[in-house]
Amino acid sequence: MTKQTFLHGKHVKLGAKMVDFAGWHMPVQYSSIIEEHKTVREAVGLFDVSHMGEVVVEGEDALPYLNKIVPQDITKLVDRKAVYCQMTNKKGGIIDDLIIYKIQDNKYLIIANASRIDEDLNWMVRNKLGFNVNIINESHNYSLLAVQGPKAVELVKKMGVSDLPPFFSIKRAELFNINLWVSRTGYTGEDGVEILVRNEFSETLWDKILEAGQEFGIKPIGLGARDTLRLEAALHLYGNDLDEETTPVEAGLSWSVPKSKVDDYNGKEVITNQLANGVEKRLIGLKMLDRNIARHGYDVYYNNEKIGHITSGGISPVRNDNIALAYIKNLSELVIGSVVQVEIRGKMHDAEIVKRPFVEKKNKVNT
Repeated sequence: MTKQTFLHGKHVKLGAKMVDFAGWHMPVQYSSIIEEHKTVREAVGLFDVSHMGEVVVEGEDALPYLNKIVPQDITKLVDRKAVYCQMTNKKGGIIDDLIIYKIQDNKYLIIANASRIDEDLNWMVRNKLGFNVNIINESHNYSLLAVQGPKAVELVKKMGVSDLPPFFSIKRAELFNINLWVSRTGYTGEDGVEILVRNEFSETLWDKILEAGQEFGIKPIGLGARDTLRLEAALHLYGNDLDEETTPVEAGLSWSVPKSKVDDYNGKEVITNQLANGVEKRLIGLKMLDRNIARHGYDVYYNNEKIGHITSGGISPVRNDNIALAYIKNLSELVIGSVVQVEIRGKMHDAEIVKRPFVEKKNKVNT
C-alpha cells in the first residue's frame, strides 16, 4: 500500500499532480516544474519532505557505534551540529547517505532517505552487537518541511526564529506556538531551513508558513523541482548517483571521509586504499552540447569506447541548457573541457565535461 504524509490532503487540495515515489504518494508539481524551480532560486519555496526517515541512536555507546558504521569522524561532532556522511558496507559501498545531528552526549538524530529506511534499520541492527545503544525509528511520528530560497531566512525570521542556527546546525524553536526543531540544511543549493515537527502540528504549520510567506512570493514545491534543483547543485540522489556498489571516493565525496580517522569502520580498508591509490571509476559533470537530454542509464562513450553511464540528467532552468552526472572510467586524459559522447536513442551526442556544481551554491552561510 502506498503511504501518505500527514500533508497529503493539503497537496490534493492545492491541485498537485501526485505520483508514487519510494512507496509514498507525493506531489511532483503544483504548477510547472520550471516555475517552481525558479521560485526557489529567486524567492522562497515550501517542500513537504516528510517521506524522509528519522532515526534516533542513543545510549552510552552511541558515539563508538556511529563511528563504526560511517566513515565520517563523529567524535568531532559537537552538540547541535550536523555532519553529512555515508553508511557503508564491508566493501565500502554506500548503503545510504545521511545527515547525523548530535543532539547531546549519547543521543544522535539521523535523517535517512525515504527509499532506504528499511535497509538502513536492518544494517544498523546487524551492526549493534557489542554496543549498548538503542535504535529508535521515529519516522512515523514526525513531518519534515523545507523552506528554501534566497528569501527563506527573512521569512523564517519574520515568523519568529530570529537567531537561526549556522549552516549544518540544529536548534529547538517555536513557530506559531508549536515546539519543533529547525536545522540550517536543505537539498537545493540555496539557503534555508528544514523544520522537524510532530505530525499532529504539520498541517497547521504548512498553512501558517504559506500564509506568512505570501509577501515573499512563496509557493509549494513538488518533487520535480526538488530534483532539478538538487541536480543543478550536483547533490547526489540515492539509487541514481549512489548505491551499494559505489564508494564515497568514487562518488566524489572524499571531502566527507577524514583521512585522519583512527577508528575502524565498515569498508575502511577499501576506502583508504582508494584515497591513497585512486579509483577505477569517478563521477563527473556533463553539459550537453545540443538540445538533447541525457537521461539516467544512457551510455557514455569516448573514442568509440563505452566508458560509463549517466546517473542523473535533465534540464537546468537557470543555465538554460541540459546537464548530467555520470560515472566514467578514470582516464587521465578526460579533464574539464574534454568532450565525450552520450548515446541517445541510438545516436551519439556530444557532451562537455564541466565543473560541479553546475550553479553556485548559496547555502554555506552563518548569518
